[in-house]
Amino acid sequence: MNVPEQHARLLRLATGAALATAITLALVKALAWWLSGSVSLLAGLTDSLLDGAASLLNLFAVHYALRPADEDHRFGHGKAEALAGLGQAVFIAVSAVLVAIHGVRRLLDPQPLGETGVGVAVMLLSILLTAALLLFQRHVIRVTGSTAIRADALHYRSDLLLNASILVALLLAGSGLLWLDALFGIGIAGIIFWSAMSIGREAAAVLMDEELSPQHTERMHALACTVPDVLGAHDLRTRRSGTLWFVQMHVELPAELSLEQAHARCVAVAAAIRAEYPQSDVLVHADPRRTTADVARQST
Repeated sequence: MNVPEQHARLLRLATGAALATAITLALVKALAWWLSGSVSLLAGLTDSLLDGAASLLNLFAVHYALRPADEDHRFGHGKAEALAGLGQAVFIAVSAVLVAIHGVRRLLDPQPLGETGVGVAVMLLSILLTAALLLFQRHVIRVTGSTAIRADALHYRSDLLLNASILVALLLAGSGLLWLDALFGIGIAGIIFWSAMSIGREAAAVLMDEELSPQHTERMHALACTVPDVLGAHDLRTRRSGTLWFVQMHVELPAELSLEQAHARCVAVAAAIRAEYPQSDVLVHADPRRTTADVARQST
């Protein structure tokens, strides 16, 4: 099963938009940090540089994940997205540690800030660009369920908080409270590190074939049981690979059905699940089940 074309187009747009945003923000933050010397701005610059590296990795990973299944990868290449998520988690965690170390040094040895007006303007621009990107990513995640884009959105959400914190720190530091700049930088590093852990946990869940949420599995079970002649369903197993969901289940069918009829019911079960979850690849196994009427007829 290949990724739907609409999903593929959205994933390419989302990765391109994230990379362009990260590069733009890194450039303007570098200028603002050079003029002001703010630790908070350095935190923002470091984060944006690593965002750019992570988004570039994401772009390549999503491009690879969208490749159709081949003889060597019969389930597709979707887990490349989860690998990219782990890579992003490492990038972001390292950036958090570096920023925290610099913040502690500046807290112990406060330095006066330079031009903060440019920094304030840059942070306002950063907040607007990041918010616009998050709105688009939210739409892409809702449509595709992509692990890689969800990982991107997690750290860009932390960026939004980070940028707002930097803005407050610059305004307060401009009033003479220099220690707040370093303190905010350390606090921001903690937020970044927490985001890295969240991204890493989600990527690991995909790589370890964690089940879909009970909300989805219970709905799939219910959909299977709505198909005529389906007497029950069991052994439902699910996993994710990129934007695709793989579903396996057994359905119980009346024993008197012919092989052709049983096959038709299995096809109908798969179609019912795909109608609601189009990203699903569904494999259905039929189990014969004798009804009470069958048993009574055989005993007479």
